[in-house]
Amino acid sequence: SGQGEPEMRKHICEVMAVEGLVADPDDVTVTCGSQQGLDLVTRIFCNPGDVIMAESPAYVGALNTFASYQTEVIHVDMDDSGLVPESLREKVTAARQDGKSVKFLYTVPNHSNPSGISQSTERRREILAVADELDLLVVEDNPYGLLNLDGDPLPTLKSMDPDNVVYLGSFSKTFAPGFRIGWVLSPSFVRDKLVLAQESATLCPPVFSQFAVSSYLAHWDWRAQVDSFINMYRIRRDTMLSSLAETMPEGTTWSHPSGGFFVWLTIPGAIDSAAMLPRAVTKLVAYTPGTAFYADGRGQRNIRLSFCYPTPERIKVGVERLAGVMREELEIVETFGLADERRHSRDLGPGPNLA
Repeated sequence: SGQGEPEMRKHICEVMAVEGLVADPDDVTVTCGSQQGLDLVTRIFCNPGDVIMAESPAYVGALNTFASYQTEVIHVDMDDSGLVPESLREKVTAARQDGKSVKFLYTVPNHSNPSGISQSTERRREILAVADELDLLVVEDNPYGLLNLDGDPLPTLKSMDPDNVVYLGSFSKTFAPGFRIGWVLSPSFVRDKLVLAQESATLCPPVFSQFAVSSYLAHWDWRAQVDSFINMYRIRRDTMLSSLAETMPEGTTWSHPSGGFFVWLTIPGAIDSAAMLPRAVTKLVAYTPGTAFYADGRGQRNIRLSFCYPTPERIKVGVERLAGVMREELEIVETFGLADERRHSRDLGPGPNLA
C-alpha cells in the first residue's frame, strides 16, 4: 500500500500517544523518512512563486525542499520562547497585501534544528491562534519531540489543533536513521492526496524497513531505549555547554537547548562563520555555518554545533579547537580588516553546498 503497512501505522499512533497525540491509523501515511513527507506536502500544496513561512533560522533540509519547488521562503522572527506571534501575523499580512499566496507555516517546535529552541506551551497556543485567525495551515516537523532532556515531552501542535496542523514524524532519531521510516499525520482530505503522491514517487514505502521497525516496537521496550538515549545526550549536551562557557572568546553567546541535538552559537561580529570554516577544518574541527539555515543570506555570525555523535571527551577537544580557531580569526580580522572583504567575495558566486 502507498499508505504504509497497517501494523506499522498502528504502532506509529502508539508512539505519538506518548506526546499526547491521539490519532487513527487511517490518517497516517508512511514515508521514506520525514524528509520525504515534507517533500510530498510541499508538492501537494505549493506552486512556483508561492510563499512558505518558516522560522528563523530554519532546517536546511526543509529550505532545500522548498527551493526545489521554486517557492519563496519568508522567515518569521524567533526569540527564546520560539516563533514570535506578532511577527507571523505581520509577515503573512504583508505578503498577502503584496498579492502573494501564502501556503503554510513550517516549524520545528521541539528542540529546533538548528537553534535548539523549543516553543513554550503558551507560545504554541498563541501561534495556533494566529494561524487560525489568518486561515493558515501549519506543518509541524517533530523528529526530536521524544528527546526532551529536561522533563516530559511538550504537547504537539497537532494535539492542540488537530484540524489545522499537518504533522511530520520520524524514527531516525529514536530507532535508526538508515531505515528511513517517517510518517505524515493529516486530515483525510490531505491524506488521500499524500497517498497518491507517495505512489507516484515510490509506488510504496519500503516494506522490509516497516516490518523491522514494527517488530521492534511490538517486542522491545522502546521507551526504555529512548530513555537511554536521553541520558546519553544529556551528558553530551551538558559537556558542550560547560566547554563553551570555559573556552569561548568574549562576545560569544549560545542557546541552551532542553533537548534534541544542536547548540546555536552567535559569534563576535568581526568573524564570518562561512569564511572561517576552511581554517577550522585544517584544525580538525567542523561545524555548519549559519548561512545554511536562512533563505535570505543571513547567518554569517552564527554556527550550528551538534552534540549527538561525538563522545564527551571529543566534544571537549572539539570546542577547545573551535575556540582557538575563533581567536585566531579575530586576530586576523582585527589586524587586516578582512571581514567585509570576505563577505563581498562570497556574495560574488555560490559557495559549497554545506547541507
